[in-house]
Amino acid sequence: MLPSARIALFIDGANLHATARALGFDIDYRRLLKEFQSRGALLRAFYYTTIIEDQEYTPIRPLIDWLGYNGYTVVTKPTKEFIDADGRRKVKGSMNIELAVKAMEITDRIDQMFLFSGDRDFRPLLEAVQRRGVHVTVVSTISSQPPMAADELRRQADVFVDLAELKSKLGRDPSERPAPREMRQPPQIGPRGPTSMNSRNDF
Repeated sequence: MLPSARIALFIDGANLHATARALGFDIDYRRLLKEFQSRGALLRAFYYTTIIEDQEYTPIRPLIDWLGYNGYTVVTKPTKEFIDADGRRKVKGSMNIELAVKAMEITDRIDQMFLFSGDRDFRPLLEAVQRRGVHVTVVSTISSQPPMAADELRRQADVFVDLAELKSKLGRDPSERPAPREMRQPPQIGPRGPTSMNSRNDF
């Protein structure tokens, strides 16, 4: 990869979390950002996740607050819990469309896109982005049982990187937690902070 290559990261938060857990480690998002800043000109690191409506506290809130202050553009959308016909608790909601729309909007401003997801639904997006001359790398895993990366997504990508190979670079020591001062650090690469799906974001 050229040092001048313009890079954007698109992180499917729930999918990446599940993939890392399947591999037995947690992601250190500060290390992740530094890793990809070293690979080119990182223009944006988007993190997409849903938040359950009407829930006073959600375990993901500290993470998304931290990400918003430490170099990520966080995009959230409310989702709802419901009980299905079998009495099982389900959560309805996806950020796939929001992620795809933003990716298509910025294809003329980037040279390479990294998609952190193994969801097969993103295959048409990869194909469309590639037609516009963007090199696409998918980061997921086939090392878990079952594999987290769909075969059709791997085949469509220009490059597939198994997250297991990045464990030494991106893994977080379970004893480590963001210090309060880290929560207050100013943004490092452009406008930051959690944004809702209907907030204006020029890039």
